[in-house]
Amino acid sequence: MAKKITAPNNTITRDMNALCEPVGNVYETVRIIAKRANQISAEVKQELDKKLADFASSADNLEEVFENREQIEISRYYEQLPKPTLRAAKEFEDGEVYFKNPARI
Repeated sequence: MAKKITAPNNTITRDMNALCEPVGNVYETVRIIAKRANQISAEVKQELDKKLADFASSADNLEEVFENREQIEISRYYEQLPKPTLRAAKEFEDGEVYFKNPARI
């Protein structure tokens, strides 16, 4: 379905001093991670809506039971994905997030 995600499924404790090293400011680090989490959330929602749109129909039919099973499988997959905040924090730790502060130019 989607690319392989290596972020943890559970919340973990992080060393804020180590996490803030690239930026130097706790609040700016949290802002960057939050913005990335919002982007990830929007991407996942758009992807899920696109996949579930295939099942939208105005008429009832006999295949509805099978379609519901497929919808349930798709929904379960997305429910089991790590939360966007955990994914964003992992991406930030791994140096995969590009950020720029225009005030510091």
